[in-house]
Amino acid sequence: MLTVAVTGATGAQGGATARALLAAGHHVRALTRYPDSLAAEVLRGLGAEVLRADFDDHTSLRAALAGTDSLFAVTTPFGTDTSAETRQGKALVDAAAAARLGHIVLTSAAHADRGTAVPHYESKYLVEQYLCAADVPWTVIAPAAFMDNYTSGWTLDGLRDNTFAWPMPADRPLTLIPATDIGAFAALALQRRDEFTGRRIDIASDECTPRWIAETLAMVTDRPIAHQEVPLAQVRTRSADLAAMFEYFTTVGLDVDVAGLRRDYPEVGWHSFADWAAGQEWPALLTPAPANQ
Repeated sequence: MLTVAVTGATGAQGGATARALLAAGHHVRALTRYPDSLAAEVLRGLGAEVLRADFDDHTSLRAALAGTDSLFAVTTPFGTDTSAETRQGKALVDAAAAARLGHIVLTSAAHADRGTAVPHYESKYLVEQYLCAADVPWTVIAPAAFMDNYTSGWTLDGLRDNTFAWPMPADRPLTLIPATDIGAFAALALQRRDEFTGRRIDIASDECTPRWIAETLAMVTDRPIAHQEVPLAQVRTRSADLAAMFEYFTTVGLDVDVAGLRRDYPEVGWHSFADWAAGQEWPALLTPAPANQ
C-alpha cells in the first residue's frame, strides 16, 4: 500500500486521482488550501487524510509531504497567472525532492512540450523541465482537452440556450478526456512506478468534432442543441490565453494516440465522449441558477 500526497485534491484532476487511489486500497493524503470545504469532507468520508497545504507556504508543503511515498502534482494558471503557476510548480518540486519522495506524477497538458505559444501550456512546460532536472523519479501525464469543461462556464450557458458555442469549426477534430480517466491513469502510473518513471505521455480517451459533440449532447439532453462557432476575436476579449489555445486546436490540432492508449492500458476504463455525456446530471445542470434576490 502506497501513501500518496495528492495536490489539488478538492479539484477535478486531484479529486479523481484521490478517488482512484482510495478505490485501489492506497492511503491518500489529500492536500488542499480549503480543508474545511465540502469537497474535502467528501474525501474524508472516503477515507482520505486531508491536510492544508499552500504552494506559496513552504512550511505547509514540507509538513504535508513528510512520510509520503509519492506525489500527484497539479498546478493551475487560472485564478493566479502563468508566472505564479511556474513559481508554485517549482516550489512543489523542490519540496518533493527535499522530502526524497520515490515518485512524482505531474499532470501537464497535451502538446505542452511542442512550442505551442499558448501561455498556460508554456508555463506548464517550464514546470515539466524543472521536474525532469530534479533529483527525483518523475512521470509527466499530459491530458488533452477536458470533457468536464462542458458542464460549467460559458459552454454550459450556451447549452441552456440549446447552443454548443465552441471556438472551432464544426468538422475540426479535437481529442478529449474526462477527469475520471485522468485520475485512473495517474493512479496507474503511481502504482506501476518502474514502468512509468522517466516517461512523458499525452493522454486522451476520444476524438470528436464539435458537430459530433453537439449531436451527442442533443441526444443525451433531449434538446435541439446545435454547434455555433464562436469567433476567436470574441474569446480574445475574455482571455488571450484561451484564444491562443483554441487557435492552436484549430490550426495545428491536438492529436493524441487514443487507439494506442486504449490498447495498452485497458484497465483505465477509458470513457468515450458519449459515455461521459450519458453519465452527467443534465436536468440539474441545465436548470439556470435562481437569480439573487
